[in-house]
Amino acid sequence: MRTTRAAAGLVALALTLLACTPLEPDGERSTSAPTPTPTPEVAVAAEVRLPDAATTVLDSPDPVARAVAVSEALFASAPVVVLAPADDVAAQVRAAALAVSLGAPLLLAGPDDTVGGEVERLDAAAVLAVGVPGGLETDADVVDAPEDPEALAAVLRLDPLAAPVTAPGGEVAAVAALDASTLPAAPSDADDAGGATTEPEEPDEGALPLTSRPEPPSGGLVLTTGDAGDVAAVATARAAGVPVLAVPGGDPRVGSATVQAVAAAAPTAVVALGAAFGTPEDLGWRVTTAATGVELPGGGQTLFPGRRLVALYGTPTFPALGVLGETDLAGSIAKAHALAGSYQPLTGDLVVPAFEIIVTIASAGAGADGNYSNELPVESFVPWVEAARDAGIYVVLDLQPGRTDFLSQATIYEPLLRYPNVGLALDPEWRLAPDQVHLRQIGSVHASEINAVSTWLADLTRTHALPQKLFVLHQFSHRMIADRALVDTSRPELATMIHVDGQGSQGAKAGTWASLLQGAPPGLAWGWKNFIDEDVPMLTPPETYAVQPVPELVTYQ
Repeated sequence: MRTTRAAAGLVALALTLLACTPLEPDGERSTSAPTPTPTPEVAVAAEVRLPDAATTVLDSPDPVARAVAVSEALFASAPVVVLAPADDVAAQVRAAALAVSLGAPLLLAGPDDTVGGEVERLDAAAVLAVGVPGGLETDADVVDAPEDPEALAAVLRLDPLAAPVTAPGGEVAAVAALDASTLPAAPSDADDAGGATTEPEEPDEGALPLTSRPEPPSGGLVLTTGDAGDVAAVATARAAGVPVLAVPGGDPRVGSATVQAVAAAAPTAVVALGAAFGTPEDLGWRVTTAATGVELPGGGQTLFPGRRLVALYGTPTFPALGVLGETDLAGSIAKAHALAGSYQPLTGDLVVPAFEIIVTIASAGAGADGNYSNELPVESFVPWVEAARDAGIYVVLDLQPGRTDFLSQATIYEPLLRYPNVGLALDPEWRLAPDQVHLRQIGSVHASEINAVSTWLADLTRTHALPQKLFVLHQFSHRMIADRALVDTSRPELATMIHVDGQGSQGAKAGTWASLLQGAPPGLAWGWKNFIDEDVPMLTPPETYAVQPVPELVTYQ
């Protein structure tokens, strides 16, 4: 019985196989295998990404290494890599257009093979070589880019962006402007009618794999100083679809256009090229500040160079303390603009009107708190600060602390110092020792107390992402600031200034100016005061700007 059932099974299997075998035209069954349906070639895209860190600084001085570093930062994989010579900027610009067209990273071939490892990491199937003599140690296919446009298109399997025409020094800007979105859509393996697959044309021999451009990541921004060594790195960023912004000095707070570009980008991950951008921490707070889009009077978020201030000094409602108290708010705004306007024809810098407002006034009496200083109410200055802000006027708060310390008084006016158009001035003439009174001695302050204030003010500026603040130190004799060489001018959140405010004959004032310039800490700005009634004679605007160095702040009292 078992044998009979087995035989029956074999017969059934044979009939089944016979039924599945196609007939030849003469009716005979075919014994050959069926012809397979062609599998369409599928376009492959690179995989792009952004770094996990909010700010990344790629500070290698070597363009070859920077190009690799940007590729590592933005590309997880790429089917094609473009390669150009490290010593041929023109070839790099041409290669950049091809890399952006393909959505492929651009690497540089230097004297040594330093890019083979990156090609391997990217798992690239092919390398497009643009003007690169010699070979590359890699398992990927190396394809030379033809000069002929039709042959090039056949190799790329797309019509690429044209290489931009550039002048020397303009290469990075031209590459940063390359935009692959202007090209036709990437190749598709589906027809327009219903998405059915079709058999592709056989690619020409030596052509690259069929690629499509990657989907750009959102929130990325690459910063460059514009150095010609960044051409390949910038091309890689554009190939990944990441926008590129030129920041010539490395500080994105400088200049209105840069600030507004960062604010518009609202980046979540920033990659900077070059050591000029500082540490990732330095770059981080600067980008955060620029991203607010809040600017100083006159534009941008840093004070100098490019800007000069001309200020009215005094305090509202106290005419005896200076010209600022001689008119109401509207009149003071008009006077400040007129005064600044008289200086504008004398310089190529922007002249910005300013108020220097005394907020704590030296007092002949000790007062209830015994500090010989009258702290005026914070709220009384809010209308002046806000009106000045709206009128494009910078404001400096002036402290005359008596027997208390500068930091204690400065913290009282923190609500005002949080405004973007408000800086701070310390007046050591009115900083008394415990046994001193005003007008019997000239006050003084040690550098350590100044540094405590500057540290607090710089931290406040950074914490609240505020534009750079003017930090003024009044001085007309060396003894007013003890150990002045120790004054810290390193905090980029502040523009620290020595304001020379002596009065009297112009000969004496010039001598004081020259003396105080000697031995000053590096990185200082300089201010000059014109006393309307006390100077003999008071300098005119052209005479004031004849002072050397030309003062960044001129104050009228």
